Amino acid sequence: MTALEPIAGGNAGMDSDYLQVRGLSVEFDGFKAVTDVDLTLLQGDLRFLIGPNGAGKTTIIDAITGLVPATGSIQKSGEELVGKKVHQIARLGVGRTFQTASVFEELSVLQNLDIAAGAGRSMWTMLRRRPSAVPEHIEEAMETIGLAHLRDTPAGVLAHGQKQWLEIGMLLVQNASVLLLDEPVAGMSHEEREETGDLLRRIGARRTVVVVEHDMDFMRSFATSVTVLARGQVLAEGTVAEVQANPKVQEVYLGTAAGGEEIEEIAQTEPTAAGRTDVARDGE
Repeated sequence: MTALEPIAGGNAGMDSDYLQVRGLSVEFDGFKAVTDVDLTLLQGDLRFLIGPNGAGKTTIIDAITGLVPATGSIQKSGEELVGKKVHQIARLGVGRTFQTASVFEELSVLQNLDIAAGAGRSMWTMLRRRPSAVPEHIEEAMETIGLAHLRDTPAGVLAHGQKQWLEIGMLLVQNASVLLLDEPVAGMSHEEREETGDLLRRIGARRTVVVVEHDMDFMRSFATSVTVLARGQVLAEGTVAEVQANPKVQEVYLGTAAGGEEIEEIAQTEPTAAGRTDVARDGE
């Protein structure tokens, strides 16, 4: 497979922010969790990473954000990330969410966003009552994530899906231009999944968004491109239809211990009835 090369003014998104991964490998005590992975992630492309148990999906996200040491090259718009510390990578505009939302539950939606936006300010300044209007970029983030009407509501009483949206909003106010989302719809209702998909479309138009996901219905509905991983390597890449029709992908899923339900799902070119279908999760 020949990966796209970032040429300004060439392929869609390459004249703005992009993430280029080349020869990425991650090893733990002699075990290669990720081997020689190439990815080109473009602004405006809602990319989904899928794969069976132990495929390396979350490990790749960890490597991009500096949580695990890696070899190879990871460049954000031409700037090398490998070797940089977590906070340095975050300041370059690379943000991520985890499977469990990390929000300040005793604080309001507005206070959570204010803290996320004000990393350079003192804690007292961030928590005290604002003497003036809320900054425009925070107002915009609340509108984008659909929580403007809950601005004064403590995060701890928000619904599960709303907490995930708040965490995404916390990345938006930090001006993250690359968002790496680890199972953003896990545990959500059908309605929440649909609203989350619409949110990802909205924010993905101007950012690079990568989604690690096991919900195949959600992937089929919202992905613009898909990368399939197996045993720490890229197995296939393309549109949803191309990936589902790929014999190698079908073979890998048929070989998993998860059984035939997921295989039937991934192999079909038309969505089945709504509901969650899980591919076996990455080993932690």
